[in-house]
Order: sequence, then C-alpha cells, then structure tokens
Amino acid sequence: MMEGNSTAGSFTPAQQFSVADLVVVVVYFSLNVAVGIWSSCRVNRNTVSGYFLAGRDMAWWPIGASLFASSEGSGLFIGLAGTGAAGGIAVTGFEWNATYALLALAWVFVPVYISSGIVTMPEYLQRRFGGERIRMYLSSLSLLLSIFTKISTDLYSGALFVQVCLGWDLYLSTILMLVVTGLYTIAGGLAAVIYTDALQTLIMVLGAIVLAVKAFNEIGGYPNLEEAYLKAVPSKIVPNTTCHLPRADAMHLFRDPVSGDLPWTGMTFGLSIMATWYWCTDQVIVQRSLSAKSLSHAKAGSILASYLKMLPLFVIIMPGMISRVLYPDAVACVDPEECTRVCGTAVGCSNIAYPKLVVELMPSGLRGLMIAVMMAALMSSLTSIFNSSSTLFTMDIWRKLRPGAGERELLLSSSGGQLYVYIQAVTSYLAPPVTTVFVLAVFWPRANEQGAFWGLMAGLVLGLARMGLELAHPAPHCGVPDRRPWLLADIHYLHFAVLLCAATGTVVVGGSLLTPPLPPAQLKDLTWWSLSRDAPQPSMNGTSQGPPDGSCSAAPGTQQPSKAKGPSTTSLRDAAEPPFWARVCGINAIVLMCVNIFCYAYFA
Repeated sequence: MMEGNSTAGSFTPAQQFSVADLVVVVVYFSLNVAVGIWSSCRVNRNTVSGYFLAGRDMAWWPIGASLFASSEGSGLFIGLAGTGAAGGIAVTGFEWNATYALLALAWVFVPVYISSGIVTMPEYLQRRFGGERIRMYLSSLSLLLSIFTKISTDLYSGALFVQVCLGWDLYLSTILMLVVTGLYTIAGGLAAVIYTDALQTLIMVLGAIVLAVKAFNEIGGYPNLEEAYLKAVPSKIVPNTTCHLPRADAMHLFRDPVSGDLPWTGMTFGLSIMATWYWCTDQVIVQRSLSAKSLSHAKAGSILASYLKMLPLFVIIMPGMISRVLYPDAVACVDPEECTRVCGTAVGCSNIAYPKLVVELMPSGLRGLMIAVMMAALMSSLTSIFNSSSTLFTMDIWRKLRPGAGERELLLSSSGGQLYVYIQAVTSYLAPPVTTVFVLAVFWPRANEQGAFWGLMAGLVLGLARMGLELAHPAPHCGVPDRRPWLLADIHYLHFAVLLCAATGTVVVGGSLLTPPLPPAQLKDLTWWSLSRDAPQPSMNGTSQGPPDGSCSAAPGTQQPSKAKGPSTTSLRDAAEPPFWARVCGINAIVLMCVNIFCYAYFA
C-alpha cells in the first residue's frame, strides 16, 4: 500500500476542499443514512428471508439499480478509466458482455434458484449434488474472491481517490468508509443495501455525466477524441521503445486475437465464462434477483441493469482517455522513475486518470459531488459484498464451525498499473471452474457430486498454478525483454479462462460418468429440465427455513407474520408469472439485445 502514500505529494488538490464541497458530502451521507433507516423499517429483519433476501418483496427498479451499483464499485470507476487511458475503448466489452449474462440470470438461472428455494449459491449445489464438501469449498472460495477481487481493490481505489482529492491519509479514508458502510449493512440487511444502492446509482450516473460533459468540452467534443488521444504522448519516454505511444486500435472494440491487449476471441468466449460466473452464480448479484417479489420483477431488474451497463463507455472509459489527452505526462508516464515520482508505482499511473480529472476540472461544490459519487460507488459495492459475504458465512460456514474463530481483514493493492486488469486476471484463474459446475448442474442431470467436486479441485489446482506463475513472473517494464514462460507470454488470461473451463468440464463429465447417477427424485426442481413451472414450490427444509415470515404473501411494505405456515410457505412467490408481463419483459429483452448489438457493431 506504500504506492498510495506517495500519491498525496503529487496530487495536492488544485483548490482547497471548500465549504460547498463539504456540504454536498454531508448531505449525501445524511441521505444515505435516512434511506437506510427507512428501508430497514419496511422489512421484517428478524427472519432469514427478511434480513438476507429483503423479505422477497423488492420491485424491479431498486433491483436493477442495485445490480448496476454493486458491479460499479470505485474499483471499476478507477480501473475502467485507467484501462481506457492506457489502451482505449476495448475494455468496454467487460461492461457490454454483461447484457447476455444478466438475461441468462433472469430467464434461466433465477427460475431454477426460485424453484429450489435456496438463499445462497453453495446451498444450491448442496441440494443439487448432496454432501457438504462442495458447499463448504464454494463458500470459502466466494469469500476469498470477495477479498481479492472486490473488497481489497474497492477499498484501495476509493481511499486513493479520497486521498488524491482531499489529501486525507489513505488508511484514515479506508477506516472511515468501512465504519459507515458496515453500520448500515449490519443494521438494515439486504433491504437497506438495495435501497441505498438505488440512491447511489442516481448519484453515480448524474455525477459521472457532469464530469464527462466537462471533459469532452475540454477537447472540443467527441469528434476530436480519437485524433487527440493518438497524440497523447508523455514528454519523458524510454528510448528505443514504443510503449509511450497510444495504441493504434484504441477506438476499436475487437482486437487481434494474437497481438491484441484484449483479443476479441478472449473477449467473446473467455469473458462470457467469467460473466456467467459473476452475474449468474455469484452471491452478491444473485441475492438481489432472489429478493424480487416475482419473476417478472427479477427479469425487469436485469433489463434495467443491462441498460445502465451501456453507460460506462461514455461516462467512465472515454473520460479516462481524455484524462490522458489533457495530462499525458502524469497519466501516460512510462519511465519507471517518473511514474514512481508521479503516483508511487513504477509500472504506470493510468489508475489516477479519473481522480486527476475530478481534481483539475470540477469547480467547488461539484468536486464534492464527485467525491460523493466515488464514495457511493465504493459504498454500494462494499455493502453488497458485506451483506452477501455475511449471508454465505452465516448460512454455509458458521453452521459447520464452532463459534470463536477470529476474522482478519486483508487489504491488497494492485500489483500492476491497471487495477481493472488485475481484477479480471484473478477472476479468470479462479472463477471458470465454478461457472462450469453451475452450468452442468442446471443443464446436465447426469452430473453428480463426485464429478463436480473433483472438477472443482482440478480447476483450482490449474488456476492457482497460473496465478503462481503470474506472481513469480510479473509483466516486464517498458523496454525490458519479455522472458516470461510461454504459458504467460503466449496465452492471454481470457484465453486461459476458456482452457480452464474446458479442463474442468472434462473432469466433471468423466467423473460423473464413471460413478453412479443421482436418482431422478433427488433432481426435482433442481435442474432446468425438472423445473415445476406452474404451482408454487415448498420452501427450504429446516436447514435454512425459507421465508418463514410470510412476507412474500403480504402486500409491499407490510409485515404479516401471522400468515406464515412454517416450511410450507412459498419461496419468492413461485417460478410462474402472468403471461402479459412475461411478454412485456420478453419484448424489452429483444429491444435491449438489438441496442447492444448495434453498439458493438458501431464501435467494433
């Protein structure tokens, strides 16, 4: 974390943090607390369903806003803008690919999860396969992935942003944000998280649009972006190299499958595997959809989130490129000594692209708004992670362990110059085996516990081997020959995700075929083919107690525990939906895909 501490010296705010800025931040925090308290009072939090699934009574618009806000943490604001500054618009694929995974979540996975009546993703695999070891492994892996790809990067980037803008100490900023987010997450449960996410989405989008408009005005509008970006070269370069030059394909989404920094093959196939893990099997995301009052609301929430995910190209990534145009010596530095002086890390300073824009372009008051935006981004993703991690821990791990185990917080800074690349690389080493097992669990009834478990273990070993190589042989600095092993130098991490998925699938299929199949009765309501689509399904068995509060049969905002019938209460409402709303959601999904495909084609 030392790299953050040296940043303050280089980035003293252009103007002192004014009274207007302070008022905006205080109003923002007050709004957050008020919304958190209000939402907490709407739901009975004394039950598993009320606390962890918001009483299963959420409407589509807060679900959609929360899905978006949970994925757009401060790590993504800093990381997307930084990767945009370093390499252009190709990183947009990470955002736009989400459209198809979100539609798969609502149309394919959520009906199965609803039907099976689960609260956590590891619980689904336990019901599907039987046994405890897969559930325990997946719970532990999910918590680890939360620490390494979400909590650590969001805390680091959010604290870096506050430090750059306000000059506050990095650790003080981190502790302050942890305290505030922890308080209303613990107090309010998922309802507080989702409604505060909706507020933060509004603030994030408005603030980011304001900054994007100011940034485009600085370079004379969008038509000048490509020409200006290709001229954004730092004055201090490394002789006899080209790493100071902007990429010639900066304005193209699809890049060469061999030489591209984000090859189109990896962005199509490898990214789809990672997106399926994140949007369809990750507790943070699925928990929001399971809180919907009906399947139609879950579908509409996915559609809203997909439309919001189209925005980052224009309000985060392109402003990151403009930051390189306006401040090439800082944002685009390549000389290790110069980079260390500017931002405290020798491998590059692209991560400061977004905070640098805020400090330099935003007037008094609006700078406070942007700091509120970054805090919103940080807090929305942290609250989501805290709530979902506590669900995993409570439902899947705590029940199996004796109380008294201590918890330790890990704070990890990005090892490379591009925070977003770090997040995606770690994900590509650990997530594909989980995607494979979930897809086979839902679509291949013959898959059994032995095949799934040993597939996960084989995938873990291969993923950790690649991650260990990456740590032992980091990418070389500018001008240094690349002497890394061929597995790193020649196989992009997105291509590795495809290979890892295939290897895991082979072990799962082989292991399942070599061992006895599960009895058909055990698969009822647990696969796509054995789904009951008409009548409401019984809730969970005694292990998780479903929604025992009866809140899912009450009107929105009311609590009627007297209607509860114990374990026979329905989970969510059921997997059926009115034909009219099913058609409305279907038409909207088709329109959304047309918009997405048009945007892909336009920027390809």
